[in-house]
Amino acid sequence: MANIKSQIKRNRQNEKARQRNKMVRSEIKTRTKNALDAATAGDAEAAREALKQAQARIDIAATRGVLHAKTAAHRKSKLTKQVNALLGS
Repeated sequence: MANIKSQIKRNRQNEKARQRNKMVRSEIKTRTKNALDAATAGDAEAAREALKQAQARIDIAATRGVLHAKTAAHRKSKLTKQVNALLGS
């Protein structure tokens, strides 16, 4: 345990950031799963909407520094390919 005042504060800040980042990453996984599930079910309209929402969350995560910009681009591309393959378009 740190005994320097500034390090104690830094530890608190790091924990808050970790929790915030964890929440964002979890939401990205959930929205990605929703898009894939909708595509698997064959509901093209719902799949496109879920894909749009997932891509928006990935973009926000990249903007806020939770994900690296190129990681975000990779994930969006991969998800789009998966949804399109499941929908057959």
